[in-house]
Amino acid sequence: MDAAEVEFLAEKELVTIIPNFSLDKIYLIGGDLGPFNPGLPVEVPLWLAINLKQRQKCRLIPPEWMDVGLDLTVPEFKPCLGLCAASMDPLGFPLSLKIKKLEKIRDHERKEETFTPMPSPYYMELTKLLLNHASDNIPKADEIRTLIKDVWDTRIAKLRVSADSFVRQQEAHAKLDNLTLMEINTSGAFLTQALNHMYKLRTNLQPSESVQSQDF
Repeated sequence: MDAAEVEFLAEKELVTIIPNFSLDKIYLIGGDLGPFNPGLPVEVPLWLAINLKQRQKCRLIPPEWMDVGLDLTVPEFKPCLGLCAASMDPLGFPLSLKIKKLEKIRDHERKEETFTPMPSPYYMELTKLLLNHASDNIPKADEIRTLIKDVWDTRIAKLRVSADSFVRQQEAHAKLDNLTLMEINTSGAFLTQALNHMYKLRTNLQPSESVQSQDF
């Protein structure tokens, strides 16, 4: 499975949109969608959300883990009295609090030696597609892009260390939890080729050793 196939699977993930048109329920092989009413949120697959967004038929609501909602556990959470309107969301809270969840995910990933559970099995693909096609609907889009990239880099670095240890110790099998398809795809081809070369080297050495023993 290559990166394009993983992205194709990610496009089936459901996201919420707010349409600006009316349409009765539509019946697809993958399931029923709608009905669509102006101003009322509805869940649709990501591929349809992007298509409607490109035709200016909807406003896209980012997933919850992208901090559309506020993190009520943040100690400094409070109404932002006295702050300028540009720094507040429609509810009157600081936009600076909206990246707290992703910051916690990034910091937790950096602290742990193992892979931590991600908010979505397609977190990287969803972030890329949403920010490429609907960044105007996502508050703090640049900060979100940076935080997700930090998480990705941290996890790929862990994966490389794990793969290096696996090869050096000549293990027969390994188990890694909480990896996503895209992360596996990134290093899977290299790792399988490396193991294949190591297997060929080992099998080529075995006959020569047996021949030497027979000569003695």
